[in-house]
Amino acid sequence: MTDEIVDVVIVGAGPSSAAAAWSLSETNLSIMCLEQGDWMDPANYPSTKRNWEVLRQKEFSPSPNVRNLVADYPINDNNSPIAIANFNAVGGGTILYSAHFPRFHPSDFKVRTLDGVADDWPLDYAQLEPFYSENDRMMGVSGLAGDPAYPPSASPPGGYPVPLGRVGETMARGFNKLGWHWWTSYSAIITRPYKGRQPCINLGPCDTGCAQGAKSSVDVTYWPLAIRNGVQLKTHCRVREITVNESGKATGVIYYDEKGVERRQSARLIILGCNGVGTPRLLLNSRSTNFPDGLANRSGLVGKNLMLHPWGYVEGVFEEPLQAHVGPQGCCILSQEFYETDIRRNFVRGYTMQVLRGPGPVQTALSGVARREIPWGIDHHRVFASRFGRTVGMAIIVEDLPELHNTVTLDPKLVDANGIPAPKITYKLSENSKRMLAHGLEKGQEVMSAAGSHKNFSFGPVRHAGWHLMGTARMGFNPETSVVNEWGRCHDVENLFIVDSSIFVTSSGVNPVSTSQALALYIAKMIKKNTSNVADLKS
Repeated sequence: MTDEIVDVVIVGAGPSSAAAAWSLSETNLSIMCLEQGDWMDPANYPSTKRNWEVLRQKEFSPSPNVRNLVADYPINDNNSPIAIANFNAVGGGTILYSAHFPRFHPSDFKVRTLDGVADDWPLDYAQLEPFYSENDRMMGVSGLAGDPAYPPSASPPGGYPVPLGRVGETMARGFNKLGWHWWTSYSAIITRPYKGRQPCINLGPCDTGCAQGAKSSVDVTYWPLAIRNGVQLKTHCRVREITVNESGKATGVIYYDEKGVERRQSARLIILGCNGVGTPRLLLNSRSTNFPDGLANRSGLVGKNLMLHPWGYVEGVFEEPLQAHVGPQGCCILSQEFYETDIRRNFVRGYTMQVLRGPGPVQTALSGVARREIPWGIDHHRVFASRFGRTVGMAIIVEDLPELHNTVTLDPKLVDANGIPAPKITYKLSENSKRMLAHGLEKGQEVMSAAGSHKNFSFGPVRHAGWHLMGTARMGFNPETSVVNEWGRCHDVENLFIVDSSIFVTSSGVNPVSTSQALALYIAKMIKKNTSNVADLKS
């Protein structure tokens, strides 16, 4: 069954797709987005229920293999120490993300020039800065201007920083004692009324969806505006492949609707925003006579150079009650003391220290029992009380350099509910990443002790922490060494664009959403400005 042709089809309704859809909606183009998930109902988020920690382990788990919902597709990540995390719904990963929202540093775009590793990006921080700022306004980012780790920028529009609480104040004293950099988190969480939304009320478990609407997931920021401007967003539509004509130009997509009926949607221009696993999966599934190895894959780089940000976890237990479980789980303070390369450390590039709020009561009890630190029996409640509300976490976000052997391929046996081959992950940490991770874990324990922790614990890489999916359709000037050009257009297919983090050249040492959305806004502007196809769409 073939639907009426549209000017633009966007695949996926996550953060980058939403930004691109809104930007392009300012034109007179007919735009349709196909999303395999559905709209979320905030009334059903775990934070509205007493058993929110239980729901986090199943229906709202970050792993599609654990959730196994209708909208999900399986991922074979057995050959990776890091399990892939995603969420399939309108809003994509922003439904479950912690909303920690730092930008890349200027150095992140020039690692080849500065450090002799990987490759430079085909653009720089200065080119993206206006789009970072525009995205901050659209999303509603809170924080504090003046961070010495970044170039000067305007005050975040979403309000003052999320409250540090006793956790932030305590950890800040530790960083100060060591003379290390720290700053309040950049958070996609509003702390004042903003564009019809109400501010954060410290519900806490942001990574299971925000019932208050204060967390800036794109289902409450970009998508309502894009739809108001005329964009069609169709849910329960799983795209199987992108079709091309004899000349190699994309002509549309084949997808399955909610009833499993195969449909075809013709389009004059196609944009992919399916993340660093979903985008290469779709391209590799789109084989044809012109593209026997997958669409836009004449370079052989589709699915290569997967970067995942190996995470380390550091935990400290304090004597005094800190109400550690109160506040946005992933947003407090950060440190980039060890972000830039220092050859004395025996690794290149660096990492961010992201201070986390403490675990909830169930997680406190279970992890304490698992580590044999909280006993069963008569002493259980006494020891539990010495941990709960007094435990502080810290993530070590390690910059992951691109390597060809880290890949997304198609699994020869595993398929989703519609019979589409599932992605297979092959990934291992480089020696550089291992040394960086060890350094971060050591320094994390050092600052915990400086802040007053009497008992520290650390490990890494964290298994279920593969949220940041990057690099598998990289951008660049040279068609032989990249998949898309400097403004997101596939070298091999002139009317096919990619806007998600699969086009990242390097990964930086910070969460990628802010940068992927800034890139999407930049690419959308360049589409409107430079592509003759757009001018021809209405002709």
